[in-house]
Amino acid sequence: MSASGNQRSRPSPSRWSKRRTRWLIVAVLLALAIVPEFFVTHYAHFESLGIELDARFGFYAWYSFFACGAMIAIAKLLGIFLKRRDSYYDE
Repeated sequence: MSASGNQRSRPSPSRWSKRRTRWLIVAVLLALAIVPEFFVTHYAHFESLGIELDARFGFYAWYSFFACGAMIAIAKLLGIFLKRRDSYYDE
């Protein structure tokens, strides 16, 4: 293998601009998801238990973010225990 075979090719500038555009679109969509929080009155569902966290600004956005992160972490842990050997299909 030659020395140049170990180097990764750099993406073209147009590919970088497409990636940047996608990230910009995602950021705008996430910002638009928070905008309705300014116009909606939230009521605490668990106020009788002394929990008013769900009535705070942006609670559902943060809750969804952490729930998604927890699902990814659990999937990674499950992958460690459920994976098969590399030669499983060769046998």
